Amino acid sequence: MLHVTQPALSRTIKRLEDQVGAPLFERHSKGMQLTAIGSALLPHAALLQREADHAREEIDAMRGLAKGTIRVGAVASIATLVLPLAVSGVLARWPNLRVEIMEGVWDRLADSLMKHEIDLALSMAVPDTDEIMAIADCRWEDTSYVVAALDHPLRSKADLCLADTLDQQWCVPPRGTGPFEHMQHVFAEHGLGMPSIAVETRSITVLKSLVTRAGFLSWMATPMYDTESAAGVFDTLPIPGLVARRTLTAFRRRQGILPSPAVKLLEQLRQLTAVPR
Repeated sequence: MLHVTQPALSRTIKRLEDQVGAPLFERHSKGMQLTAIGSALLPHAALLQREADHAREEIDAMRGLAKGTIRVGAVASIATLVLPLAVSGVLARWPNLRVEIMEGVWDRLADSLMKHEIDLALSMAVPDTDEIMAIADCRWEDTSYVVAALDHPLRSKADLCLADTLDQQWCVPPRGTGPFEHMQHVFAEHGLGMPSIAVETRSITVLKSLVTRAGFLSWMATPMYDTESAAGVFDTLPIPGLVARRTLTAFRRRQGILPSPAVKLLEQLRQLTAVPR
């Protein structure tokens, strides 16, 4: 797997153990396993390997050989509009780059960021942690609304208000996710508890199908349903005075250098989301 002979690999391990001053592996009849010291060294070694790969990518970019992979995760509303525009802009300038996109809610994105499966996470603004931090100069807003099919009965109700939605069937992302908490905050601001949630799912396809085909209400940011709105499939439920803005931002790991391909995407995101002065 490493394209070296077994004796050469054994000598390399022995040199490393001599440098560390302790055994890194326990050797037994069924093979080898890491010692406690080996387990402690492993994440540092993996980090050094990743940083070496990033350094090669950076040097290649300076030589005009920009290659590498942009690994980014985003919540659905960003993956629907802002991220595709940013990716298109980056690839127009650096066509040799590849892009891997993960869509998910914040808990999944944060976990993937810590596991180095992605290098940037795009989501609702949340407090920084010891491991993850927001990128302060890449921040923008969008607006969320109650959405319903065009033939939903509430559209014909006079003096429609948010309280009228409480006894309807709702489908939303799961509790603990950013959209759920945002919706909960908006209802609380109007002096209301949450409606009875009939369906919780992380699948945007399922949410849209329940709204379109089964008469459910849902809570969505505008980029998530602009295509459905333009096609006359479903749209915002016109509740006077309901304006629910939220802040979105990019996140990175605190430790380590942001890889050059990710920096290129970040620069494009900054341009797209910059507030005109």
